[in-house]
Amino acid sequence: MDIQLKRGLLDVCVLAAIKDQDSYGYRIIKDMKPYIEISESTLYTILKRLEAAHMLTVRKAEHNGRLRKYYHITDEGLGRIEDFKQEWREVMSIYRFVTKEDEPDE
Repeated sequence: MDIQLKRGLLDVCVLAAIKDQDSYGYRIIKDMKPYIEISESTLYTILKRLEAAHMLTVRKAEHNGRLRKYYHITDEGLGRIEDFKQEWREVMSIYRFVTKEDEPDE
């Protein structure tokens, strides 16, 4: 898969993982696991990139005596998810065009 495409997909997956409630790194990985595998190092790179793009915010809170970073999606992040949905419709249309020869004749 094209690396830029995969990067964009992973960004949207991370945003989707925190769309309904704030979350933290380990939980994000766990929530994504049924759909896609992601390493901690990849996740934290994505989280930093999304924070720099103002698609999420970070707050620190104590949990069991340790500081934990919680990530919260912003309006920009929610907008990115909506943009992705629209873009994906176009990608699926292109996919149907490219694979139409693979379909059995009716």
